[in-house]
Amino acid sequence: MANPAGIEVTGPMHPRYDEILTPEALSFLADLHRAFDARRRELLDRRKRREAELASGALFDFLPETREIRESDWRVADPAPGLVDRRVEITGPTDAKMTINALNSGAKVWLADHEDANTPLWENVIAGQLNLRDAIDRKLDFTSPDGKQYALHDGELATIVVRPRGWHLTEKHILVDGERTSGSLVDFGLYFFHCARRQLDRGAGPYFYLPKMESHLEARLWNDVFLLAQERLGIPRGTIRATVLIETFPAAFEMDEILYELREHSAGLNAGRWDYMFSVIKKFRTRGADFLLPDRNSVTLTVPFMRAYTELLVRTCHRRGAHAIGGMAAFIPSRRDPQVNETALAKVRDDKTREAGDGFDGSWVAHPDLVPICREVFDRVLGDRPNQLDRTRDEVRVTAAELLDVRSTPGQHTEAGLRNAVSVGVQYLATWLRGSGAVAIYNLMEDAATAEISRSQVWQWLHNDVSLDDTGERVTRELVERIADEEIGKLPGAPGDYAEARALFMEVAVADDFADFLTVPAYERMP
Repeated sequence: MANPAGIEVTGPMHPRYDEILTPEALSFLADLHRAFDARRRELLDRRKRREAELASGALFDFLPETREIRESDWRVADPAPGLVDRRVEITGPTDAKMTINALNSGAKVWLADHEDANTPLWENVIAGQLNLRDAIDRKLDFTSPDGKQYALHDGELATIVVRPRGWHLTEKHILVDGERTSGSLVDFGLYFFHCARRQLDRGAGPYFYLPKMESHLEARLWNDVFLLAQERLGIPRGTIRATVLIETFPAAFEMDEILYELREHSAGLNAGRWDYMFSVIKKFRTRGADFLLPDRNSVTLTVPFMRAYTELLVRTCHRRGAHAIGGMAAFIPSRRDPQVNETALAKVRDDKTREAGDGFDGSWVAHPDLVPICREVFDRVLGDRPNQLDRTRDEVRVTAAELLDVRSTPGQHTEAGLRNAVSVGVQYLATWLRGSGAVAIYNLMEDAATAEISRSQVWQWLHNDVSLDDTGERVTRELVERIADEEIGKLPGAPGDYAEARALFMEVAVADDFADFLTVPAYERMP
C-alpha cells in the first residue's frame, strides 16, 4: 500500500511493520510534523542562545515574568486511572522480554522506554511499538534462545507509561516533505495512534514520561501536541497524562511553570538524577571551580545542590496536587556475589527510605528484583494510602543560590574515577551501537544518561586543567587516550571490537567542541 503524499519510509519493512506504519498512522505523524516541527527547532535554537549566555557569565534564576504563576493558587488534574498509586515504578526498553518482565514485576508503573534505556535502531523503534500494542491486547509472548518462555500473567499488570525520545533527536527513517521527523513525535504519535483507544477500553489511558526539557515553553509545545492529537483522533481532551522528568539544570528553575503549562494533562514530576548531573556539567562546563564535580559515584542526592533540587521538587508537586517520583536505583543484583548484593541492597534501601521520608510518592528501580525492596519501604510510609500528596512540605524554602551551589559538593577527582568514566563510556557506546541502550556494567544499569555523565566529566576535567587528587597527574588528552587503551585491554574480546566505540567516546569526551548529546553523533553511525 502506497504511503500518503509527502511521506517516505526509508527503513526496511520487516514482518508486521505494516501493522504499525499504516497510511493512517503515517498521515497522523505528518500532521504532527507539519504543525509542530518548526517550533521544535526554534526551541532548540533557544537552548543554544541560552547556553551562549551562560558561557558569558550568566546564571539561572527563577523567572521574573512568571512570578504570578509561582505565587498563585492552582492545581493540576486529579490523578488518572492507573496513576493514583505509583509507589514502585520499573524502567526499561520495549523489547519483548523486558516488556513482559516489567509488566509482571509487581511494580505499579512501567516506564516503557524509547529514550535513554533504548537505542533508536529502526528495529527497536518499530518492534517496540508492536510489543506495546501486543502487550495491551494480552497477546505478547517471547521465547529466548535457551528455550525459556515468557508470557504475561493473568493478574494485574503495571500501568504503561511511554517515554518518547527528547526534542533534540530526529528519526531518519521517516521523512515528511523531505525532512527528518522528530523522534519525540514519532514515538508519541505511533503509540497514541495505535494504543490510546486500547488503553481507554482497558480502563487506563495514554500516559507518557517527557524527557530532557529545558523550559516551560517546551512543555507548552508538548501540551499543544496533546491537544491536537486528542482532537484528531476524537479522544476526550485531558485524557493524556504526562509526567515530566526534571533532569536538566534550567528546568529545576521552572518546575511550577512546567506543571502549569501541562496542568490538564499533568501527572507529576520525576527527579531524573543522572541526567540532572550531566546537565549541570554541560551548562557550566567552562565556568571553572564553582561548577567542577568530583568522581561521579561520590555525587549523591544528599549533597547540597542535589538535596535542594529534590526538596523543591516534592514541595512544588504537592502544592499543585501532582505526584513527585523519586530517582533511579540502578543496582543490578548478582546471584553470584552475595557480599556485593548485601552492600548494594543496603544502599538501595537507604536511598528509598530517604525518598519516602522526604515525601516522594514513589520511586524507580531498574531491575525486577528491586521491586520488593522499594515497595516495602514505601508501604511502611504510605500504609493503605495510595500516595502522600497531603504532605505539602510548606516548611521547604529553596533559593536559586542553593540550587546553584555545586561548589559545596564534597569529593575528589581520582584516577579510579577517571578510569571508571572512560571504561563505562566505551563499554556503553560499544553496546549502544549494537542496538542495546540498557547495559549492566560493574553491577549497575548504565543508560545514555550515565554515559553522558562519564564523557562530560572527562571533558570538564580535561578542559579545566584538573589534576588528580590521588596521583597529582594532570588530566590531558594523552592520559585519557592511555587509560582508554589500558581499560579496553581488560575487557572481553579483542581491542578492535571496541574501536568504533573508542573513537566515538574520544569525539564526545576530549574534542575542543562539546557535543550537546552523545546520542546525536552516535545515531549517525547507526544504520
